[in-house]
Formats: sequence, structure tokens, C-alpha cells
Amino acid sequence: MSTSAARRRGRKAASSSRSAGRQAARSPALRWLARAGLAARGGLYLIIGWIAIEVAFGRSGNQADQTGALHLLGRNPAGEIALWLLAVGFAGMCLWRLTEAVYGASGPDGDKATTRLAAVGKVLVYGFITYGVLKYAIGVGGPKSSDQQSVDLTAKAMSHPGGRVAVVIVGVALAAGGLALAWSALREHFLKKLDTGRMSPRTESVVTWLGRIGGTARGAVFVTTGVFLVIAAVDARPQQAKGLDSALRTLARTPLGPWLLLVVAVGLIMFGAFSCCEARWRLVQPKSAGQPQSDPGPSQESEVRLA
Repeated sequence: MSTSAARRRGRKAASSSRSAGRQAARSPALRWLARAGLAARGGLYLIIGWIAIEVAFGRSGNQADQTGALHLLGRNPAGEIALWLLAVGFAGMCLWRLTEAVYGASGPDGDKATTRLAAVGKVLVYGFITYGVLKYAIGVGGPKSSDQQSVDLTAKAMSHPGGRVAVVIVGVALAAGGLALAWSALREHFLKKLDTGRMSPRTESVVTWLGRIGGTARGAVFVTTGVFLVIAAVDARPQQAKGLDSALRTLARTPLGPWLLLVVAVGLIMFGAFSCCEARWRLVQPKSAGQPQSDPGPSQESEVRLA
């Protein structure tokens, strides 16, 4: 076989492989997994928000983070089933984000390099969450608290030359990302990723408010966590780094007292509800070249509208 023929055959095989991969990314199974992942994220935020409300009233010993939510679920048989559903959902989220990184996401900016890079970061984040949920579900230990993880990672980073600078950069990036999340939510950019044509006017109004307030509260938590990372690096005190639980509890120690924490907690619950709405109406499949965006969703024939 000549070299040119071998090259043509290789290009044909690579093209066929990419085509098969893109078809898999647009398959009903992948759409189902993506929606399961969004629902799992929503459920986790609903639980964390509820724990945060209890913390605001001084009635909860649970941590207001992923670990606290898993402990709360694992206390009863029904919760054990929910743990496995979360594991499946977050695994589905990983696969969906991976296809976004490889083939692009839905929407007009889905093929941008920044969008693909962000998808890679989300694969890592949700992969870590999936691993922690699976460990807890099978009974071999749950993830460390967000506070302990933050302190451990900060201390490890700061033990290396230039580590303090790296932690400052991460903290600034986290705070900036939180501001971007809040700004995007306030500007209702999330509507571009939803199939609003299948919503009634009232449904769209409710989903919009959930997204605006919930997304802003989520962004505020990211900003708070990032600020504490910067403080920990500047003061060379890793123990000042705070995870989600401590960041939320810090809000209760502001001059506004527990009311600020209560507002943010309600916002996190609203984001959880919004994420569940995304599981219903989010555009989750990549756009084929030369074709308009379309996503049949879970029920093309019978559209469910809220009264």
C-alpha cells in the first residue's frame, strides 16, 4: 500500500471516528445523562441551601456543603437510593461536559475555545464530586468537608516556592468567576441556553427569576470563598482558607447577622430549583455543522406547561 493511500485511509478512519463520536454526543442516552446531571446538581443545592437556613437559625450541626448534604441523605434507606441517583447524575454530567469539550456546546458560543476549556474544568470538578459521592454510597468513606479540603490544598500549595502567589491567583480567579456568574445571572444570559419556546409565559417568568436570584447567590458564595483564599495567602495562614460551609457561616457574622446568610441560603435553594428546571428545558446537545440548534428534550410530543 502506498504512503498516500495509507494517509487517505487514516484520514477516512479519523473522520468516521469523529462522526461516530458526534452522533453519540447527540444521542438520546447522552441527553438523558445530561439532564440527570443537572437534576443531581439541583438536588444537591436544594439540600445545601436547606442546611444553610438551619445554620442561620442555629438549628443545624450539619455542614452546609457537599459532605453535609451526603451525610444528611445517608441517614435513612431512601437517602441511600438518592445517593446512587446522585452518583449516576454527576457521572452523566461528566460525560456531557466531556462531549462539550470535544465537540462544542449548544448555543452560539459553543465552539469557542474558552467554552471548550471551561467544559474541561467542569469535567474535573464534577469528576471529583462523582468520586466522592460514589465512595460515600458504597460505604468506603465520604469526601472531606469543603473547609478541610480548602485548608489542605492551600497549605500544600503554599509549601512550594511561589505557592502563595499561585493561591492568590486562584483566589482572584475564583472571586472573578463568582462576579461573572452573578453578572451573567442578573443579565439573564442563561436564557440563551434554555428552550424557552417550549415554556408558557408564566413558566418562563418563574424560571427567569429562579435563575437570576439563584445564580447571583451562587456567584456571591464563589466571591466569598475566593476572597478568603487571597487573605490566607497574603497572611501566610492556610487555615484562613474557607470552603463552602465556612464561607456561608461567615455571612452570619457580618453586621447584618444571620439575615444575610438566610438570604443567600434561599438564593441557593432557588438555584437548585433553577437547575432542576434546566434538567427539563436546557439545550444539551452540540449543534451539527450547518444545522440550527434543536433539542427535542425528554418529551417532544407532549409539552408540559405550568399553570
